[in-house]
Amino acid sequence: MRLAQAAVRGGKMDLSPIKPARRTENIEYAVRDIVLVAQEAAKAGKELLFLNIGDPIQYDFDTPRHLIEATYQAMLERRTGYSASEGVDEAIEAIRQEARAKGFEPADIFITSGASEAIDFALTALVNEGENVLLPFPGYPLYTAIVAKLGAEARPYYLDEEKAWQPDIDDIVRKIDEKTRAIVIINPNNPTGALYPRETLEQIVEIAREHNLVIMSDEIYDKLVFDGREHVSIASLARELPVVTFNGLSKCYLAPGFRIGWGMVSGEWDLIRDYIEAIHKLARARLSASHPKQYAIPPALQGEQDHIAEVVSRLERRRDLTVEMLNDIPGISCVPPEGAFYAFPRINLDISDRDFVCDLIRETGVVVVHGSGFGQRPGTAHFRVVFLPPEEVLEKAYARIREFMKRYLR
Repeated sequence: MRLAQAAVRGGKMDLSPIKPARRTENIEYAVRDIVLVAQEAAKAGKELLFLNIGDPIQYDFDTPRHLIEATYQAMLERRTGYSASEGVDEAIEAIRQEARAKGFEPADIFITSGASEAIDFALTALVNEGENVLLPFPGYPLYTAIVAKLGAEARPYYLDEEKAWQPDIDDIVRKIDEKTRAIVIINPNNPTGALYPRETLEQIVEIAREHNLVIMSDEIYDKLVFDGREHVSIASLARELPVVTFNGLSKCYLAPGFRIGWGMVSGEWDLIRDYIEAIHKLARARLSASHPKQYAIPPALQGEQDHIAEVVSRLERRRDLTVEMLNDIPGISCVPPEGAFYAFPRINLDISDRDFVCDLIRETGVVVVHGSGFGQRPGTAHFRVVFLPPEEVLEKAYARIREFMKRYLR
């Protein structure tokens, strides 16, 4: 018995420290972890310039008023209890219409506490211990964390920096074995800002078809694309294959704190029926996503869209400034992003990216995130920049990085 192992001293039980589960040992979240270093810099008196968090509301963007009003009205109408586990009908129908406009028909839609929960449900319902999932490196670290939690293998396939951060198709094929269950794509990509053209997506579809893989497509930035480019949903190219498409209100609709996202499962019914039920079991176990905030989904998807053009225009200017100033710094090179609001510049120095970022924060107050937190090819070093801040903040930050780099180039 556990109690028998504890010593009694002075009439009090001498308890042993609680050991956390081994499944948490390999879970990291670089975006948040780097904040600890920033706090040290702030205590030392540094003015912090935050280029690390992909939250538009932390900068000069606002949640569209009609989303707030729809949520408030739902609260006034006493829609503050639990909703159906998969979500409210009006929201699900709005999501379905959005999917149809993108060229595919979801067999199932489930609304979640942010797209993060949808991703968790989709992976948890599919992957067993000892199996593996193909993840893009660089990519969003949540996927690696969830796969680690499941006792599965996060198997990276690399994006090719020399080809505007497009997936290395040959590398994907090399990484597949009999225990591979799914391939994840993030399009547009976080942290590189890469946008995948139709031809690349068609190649991934053929790989998934040949190897019987589920495609998981993170499209949370689908409307934030630059220079008139087209975003293509991979589910529209693989209507018979099992595809889970993730989206939400956080990025394009500037409402990250609403914590409202969703997953859409498409494909032939006989292939996905049992998988959908497994996802629904997880949804039922946690009861529901926030009930009143689900009523922001129909006005978001079907109401005024004027803010999107304005956001894209501002982001394009900030992207251009970012690429120009970073590429003008000796020792740094930056591939122009085509979507989202991130850049992933390369450090052409003999130094680890984590040491570089920690030193940068401590000495200049410019807060960015080390590239190894997102995955990268061995032998390379990067950092992620969020170009959501106003131009004057970005200019100040990049000027500080330029001065900081001089210490390495003497």
